[in-house]
Amino acid sequence: MPRRSRLFSLSSLARAYQRNLKAFTRAARATTRPLRAKAASKLRAVPHKVAVAKAPSTARTPHPAGKPVPVRGEWISGIAPGPAGARRFHAYVPATLALQPGEKLPLLVMLHGCGQTGRDMAAVSRMNRLAARHRFVVLYPEQERMANAHGCWNWFERRSGRAEAEAATLLAAVDKVARRLPVDLARVAVAGLSAGASMAVLMAALYPDRFCAVAMHSGVAPGTAESAATALAAMHGRREAHLPDPSAVAAAVAPTDATVLPVSAPAALPPLLILHGDADGVVSMRNAAATALLWADALGARASAIRTLQRGQRYPMRVTEFKTRGRTVVALREVVGLAHAWSGGAAQLPYSDPTGPDASALVWAFVARQFGK
Repeated sequence: MPRRSRLFSLSSLARAYQRNLKAFTRAARATTRPLRAKAASKLRAVPHKVAVAKAPSTARTPHPAGKPVPVRGEWISGIAPGPAGARRFHAYVPATLALQPGEKLPLLVMLHGCGQTGRDMAAVSRMNRLAARHRFVVLYPEQERMANAHGCWNWFERRSGRAEAEAATLLAAVDKVARRLPVDLARVAVAGLSAGASMAVLMAALYPDRFCAVAMHSGVAPGTAESAATALAAMHGRREAHLPDPSAVAAAVAPTDATVLPVSAPAALPPLLILHGDADGVVSMRNAAATALLWADALGARASAIRTLQRGQRYPMRVTEFKTRGRTVVALREVVGLAHAWSGGAAQLPYSDPTGPDASALVWAFVARQFGK
């Protein structure tokens, strides 16, 4: 156990995240208390008295990480119990939805990276702005520090079964939000940054029938590591990528006295968007290409010619699309000059680079194309 702790603390991931850990802690103390959840029946109507954040300031002073993005809407907080224990979550609901009778909204699950919280992820990505514009709900689960001292999702703890148990717990959070809010479970996607990205693709690989799409920003393929020690090699691109066995879920999350039912043939993997910077010094970009090839091979997709795209003064991107029957099922976007940060994120926040292409817009455009297919 001491050896494992030493390996993890010496990793480039730990060093990068620990530098900002105190800053995140101070910001979290300043965070306002989350609003109490209202009844689902009230959320289906046009809200007349909802808590509204102040309009964005014209000053250049950034909003502290951990505070809600200043967009009209409501924060719904809760706790989801699961095989890995309970996990807190926040869900953003756009204001004045004026839903039609029986109408339900898409859900995008956003998983934060190490050293972050769900609200930090909201502040960095500014995904709530897109949710208000395009009418969808955003779910921000939060890792407990008791489960991981650095706030990382335990995507790599597959040898002990903690990774699969945590994935199942996050899925329980999705189901709980769907019971409280008008969410369409047939239109759910998951995305993440760094450790959150690795957990996102793990969830999609284990539960392919539950997600329409998945986006991995600066992450690692889902079956590449089994422990903290192997996670370091995986992050540096020194481990062979492979997909986890979905049948491991039943063994990992089922109670010891429960009867494990046979696992049916897994559904096809959902379409995958991969974003990664070629200047990333924490997670090697080799993981991006390896994951794309792995996912494409499982879907029988072939790569198209590489294109270079650039918008204005933003970093250029090398784009490779993998298609099957004319449909893009894997999109690899390698961002030139981007380090370990959310591309096109809010300025002056940790793990955010506003000079990169707008990752949030790319994620939503990709997943929205999969809804209804």
